[in-house]
Amino acid sequence: MATVKEQQLQKMKTQPGFIAALDQSGGSTPGALRAYGIKEDAWSSEDEMFAIVHQMRTRLITSPSFTGERILAAILFENTMDRNIEGQPTADYLWNVKRIVPFLKVDKGLAAEKDGVQLMKPMPELTVLLGRATAKRIFGTKMRSFIKQANGAGIRSLVAQQFEAARQIIAAGLVPIVEPEVDIHSPEKAKAEELLKVAILEELSGLAADQLVMLKLTLPEKDDLYAELVEHPRVVRVVALSGGYSREEGNKRLRRNHGVVASFSRALVEGLSAQLSDAEFNASLDASIQSIFEASNT
Repeated sequence: MATVKEQQLQKMKTQPGFIAALDQSGGSTPGALRAYGIKEDAWSSEDEMFAIVHQMRTRLITSPSFTGERILAAILFENTMDRNIEGQPTADYLWNVKRIVPFLKVDKGLAAEKDGVQLMKPMPELTVLLGRATAKRIFGTKMRSFIKQANGAGIRSLVAQQFEAARQIIAAGLVPIVEPEVDIHSPEKAKAEELLKVAILEELSGLAADQLVMLKLTLPEKDDLYAELVEHPRVVRVVALSGGYSREEGNKRLRRNHGVVASFSRALVEGLSAQLSDAEFNASLDASIQSIFEASNT
């Protein structure tokens, strides 16, 4: 019998589907709740805010539309990992009940811009967090940095930082999602993406055969730009972030990039609100999941 880890890796490598990014944390939480129709006067402390977020996440994850048939994995933030859904730790519920692979966002946000990029802030507690993630049966991690300009030196240092952390995550027995997002509003977006691809290929060539990563990338200006990364033996999967594109625009671009599947956050929950009845909520989520699934697997 394959271990759970082996079953999850097999699913991530081979099954059709996409990743649900449910990892808005601290700073982006009020915005996520606003979009869901809950105003900031609904809570009076951070604890209350996170409790409301967990209710929203629970409603999503327990929806009959939200299953492993179309969703490969879900990315959580720490607070969600530490809570339960229907009496089970969130990661266990995702896998045991829904057959969805659990990932954890591990970065601590972005540093100030330098050389046209924003590196990740230092992660001094990463070792401890990876230990906690393993104990909670998390499969992999995700960490994001941000590219604003086509600055070769900046992009190389950003990718080097990502892969340095990735090697530590692999050593802890988890599969890292490396996310060097390119700003969709950058006037140099296409050029930045070309530089990014070169930097990633260089880092991948330095990995051993058993060191596997996933890549989460902005949908590129040039279709199939990342085909070489999709085929790379060290890459489990290339996934795309919506990056501020609407679901319709994200899906349109996704269809033109073969072998890349979605890892959408805002685009997934577009149109969902606390005010919808369960029947309306589930129907709306089902339509969203189906459209993203089809765009990911055409």
